Amino acid sequence: MKVKEGFVTRKVAGKYVVVATGQASREFHGMVKLNETGKIVWEGLSAGKSEEELVSALVEKYGAESQEDRAAIAADVSAMIQEMADAGFLVE
Repeated sequence: MKVKEGFVTRKVAGKYVVVATGQASREFHGMVKLNETGKIVWEGLSAGKSEEELVSALVEKYGAESQEDRAAIAADVSAMIQEMADAGFLVE
């Protein structure tokens, strides 16, 4: 999965947001606020990274050493990807 073209991340007043540009702005009228982890997932998907690559990057970033921590990160990444898909931000 990959983020549809026309969505960009920006840092505004110390917060990360996603805004639609071009054709995408005709279909989506708003912005999405992201925390640091959400930004990593969003930008990773934009770059074509797999879900497993995103989980591994977050495990490394946060020093998650236990299987429980890795499982929690994997569940959170999966949930965010599902929310993005449900909102129509992703393409195959």
